[in-house]
Amino acid sequence: MAVNSSFLYARSRYYGEVKPENLVFNANLQEFAQRVSIITSLATGGKLSLEKAYTDIEQLWQQLESSKKQLRVGEHPFQIEE
Repeated sequence: MAVNSSFLYARSRYYGEVKPENLVFNANLQEFAQRVSIITSLATGGKLSLEKAYTDIEQLWQQLESSKKQLRVGEHPFQIEE
């Protein structure tokens, strides 16, 4: 089962700045991409309506945005601006 799981839910390496919030957001981003891929495949194959696919992807996007805000990715609270 582990072989099938790693094939279906492949993870890519992270090459950015190594901080806990970046690693968590990267995992969330990869999960988002995987789910969008599945939804679009189902919609293309006629197993899911286009409206349902759109609303599902929109909901996933909102979850990803919420994750980014909660993790404060991209913010530099201790950096002095010049």
